[in-house]
Amino acid sequence: MSTKPLRVLVLVCSTRPGALGPAVGRWLTGAVAPRAVELGVELVPLALGDLGLPFLDEEEHPSSGVYRNEHTRRWSAIAEAADGFVAVTPEYNYGMPATLKNALDHLGPEWAWKPIGFVSYGNTSAGTRSVQHSKQVVTTLRMVPLGATVAIRIADAVHEGRLRPDAGRDAAAVALLDELTRLARALRPMRDAARPGATPGPLPGSYARRLTPDDAPEVTVLQRACWTDEAVVNDTLAIPALHESLDDVRAWLATWHTTGLWLDGRLLGMVRSRPDGTDGHLGRLAVVPDLRGRGVGRWLLDHAETVVQEPDVRRVLLFTGAKSTRNIDLYRRRGYELLPPFAPDGTVRMAKKVKDVRDVTDVTDDRRAGHEARS
Repeated sequence: MSTKPLRVLVLVCSTRPGALGPAVGRWLTGAVAPRAVELGVELVPLALGDLGLPFLDEEEHPSSGVYRNEHTRRWSAIAEAADGFVAVTPEYNYGMPATLKNALDHLGPEWAWKPIGFVSYGNTSAGTRSVQHSKQVVTTLRMVPLGATVAIRIADAVHEGRLRPDAGRDAAAVALLDELTRLARALRPMRDAARPGATPGPLPGSYARRLTPDDAPEVTVLQRACWTDEAVVNDTLAIPALHESLDDVRAWLATWHTTGLWLDGRLLGMVRSRPDGTDGHLGRLAVVPDLRGRGVGRWLLDHAETVVQEPDVRRVLLFTGAKSTRNIDLYRRRGYELLPPFAPDGTVRMAKKVKDVRDVTDVTDDRRAGHEARS
């Protein structure tokens, strides 16, 4: 499961002057802040009134993700970057406030597969009818509402505009954050697969996306698992992938275009590429040991070759161990040739002309179009 931090937006929904919402929001963030640090959660308070959203004024349907107005694009970027939400909401006439409904209605794909919790406040029902109304809406947007809630009855909890101290309420807030964090981590693979730039992979349910420095922990584990065999075959431990620190991995992830293949939150394989003048360089092709021989490496190699192609690139280069016969056989089958001389560090260099790369890519694209990607 991913180790990346989670970002949780705490949405204060009421915009009425003098409303209790800001005080409830301050209490909530203060009550759960120590637990958030323990869980690796970044809490981001946000008053919906600060967004300046008019009533929905976009021409395209929100599900399209096409936004004409700057206020919608700004709200889209904020919501897209979040992994989960907590709505601090009053109850207005048995329902949610119009500000919350309008904020939800403005967007579409940004909400999918993200958990949302509710802290409600009100008089007779402590705002619980607002929560029930909200749940009908958020599930339609493919959000996942929590079972845990915090309901505050104003007459019992508020004195002179402030919330009275209440250890039980504080504990309920922490329980809400705990549940939201568990759900946010469990749903992260579904969020990643649905985001722009993710493409279907060669295995059912898998997807590929560009890796970032935030993925360094998963990449480090993958490298340790994959290059141990290379060390044994080539009788050397002088393999950078076995010794790189997290900072080392973050550094090259920032400069290489690295594609990772994922399934249910697990990094199955990767390959990195970048152009350098007339040469395109590939490297760090890795597949978890239990999935070797199922076409994952060939799929990643084909994908990397399409990424590295630029107008000036005339050939694609890669390196592998001189005794890594399995790797060498794979590359030869994909059109690569050995380039003498062998390097003193026990590696060999292999190359393929760009014309050959494009020929192979065309064939691969045809296979994918025909739903025959079983290479």
